[in-house]
Amino acid sequence: MKLLENDIIRLRALEPEDLDDLYRWENDAALWRHGSTLAPYSRFVLRDYLQHSSPDLFQTRQLRLMITEKKTGTAAGTLDLYDFEPVHLRAGVGILLDENYRNRGFGLQALQLTAEYARRILLLKQLYAHIPQSNPASYNLFKKSGYEEAGRLKAWVKTAQGFVDAYLMQRIL
Repeated sequence: MKLLENDIIRLRALEPEDLDDLYRWENDAALWRHGSTLAPYSRFVLRDYLQHSSPDLFQTRQLRLMITEKKTGTAAGTLDLYDFEPVHLRAGVGILLDENYRNRGFGLQALQLTAEYARRILLLKQLYAHIPQSNPASYNLFKKSGYEEAGRLKAWVKTAQGFVDAYLMQRIL
């Protein structure tokens, strides 16, 4: 079995051809409330990112992978490992799914493949995610993927309606 793929999806490195998908997702203001983006990205900035991003997790402390539908090769979303901590053997996980691929199992499969990769190749002890209380779909996805609620961060995320708590979700590998 290949680690970063199954019969349905493949997790792969970013390619220059991903520019249009990244541009669309990064500039979707409706998604900004789930992350820390507050302004649009230009094609120039994203093209530069694609040209200069390094897949070396130990150097950059982050790794972005494209989630693709294996049958068609179509990009379904992205998965990020961030704040990689080689001493404590942990990393944060973030996931974005294109609206056409939500509620179809792609997110769950991507999280499961990532956990196996993190455990067997990166030799990590744990993965974690901060999930705003205002994003129950993400909370349910991580819960279904084997993450447990490890705590609640009070007034952690600023929204247009005020601050909301965030769940700290953790998966011990």
